Amino acid sequence: MELIDQLVSQLGIQPDQAKGGAGLLLKLAQGKLGGDFSKITAALPDMAGLIAAAPQAGGAAKLLGGLAAKFGGAKAESLPGLASLADGFCQLKLDPGMIGKFIPAILSFIQSKGGDQLKTLVAGALK
Repeated sequence: MELIDQLVSQLGIQPDQAKGGAGLLLKLAQGKLGGDFSKITAALPDMAGLIAAAPQAGGAAKLLGGLAAKFGGAKAESLPGLASLADGFCQLKLDPGMIGKFIPAILSFIQSKGGDQLKTLVAGALK
């Protein structure tokens, strides 16, 4: 897939890491955009497969969610946007700092395939 090839070459990571990291970001965008995410999958049908490749919330996110719930807080899924992705990136053996490198690469790809409107839509969801 073209996006994965771009991430591998730009970021110097493995294809599985590229798929998982892109999937995590797209899953976050999907959660925030709801029905509007269908505009992205209509223009870029491969995105659904990337979301499926995203690691599930693991230890740290579940622990934080469990602690927050005990103290009357929110579940891990509602941790502030990008902060909730750190555990997934760790599962992929990627530094959470890589999130900031994934975002511009993914947005550039979306813009090249789906135009400025889709890029703006996803960029808003990934803030």
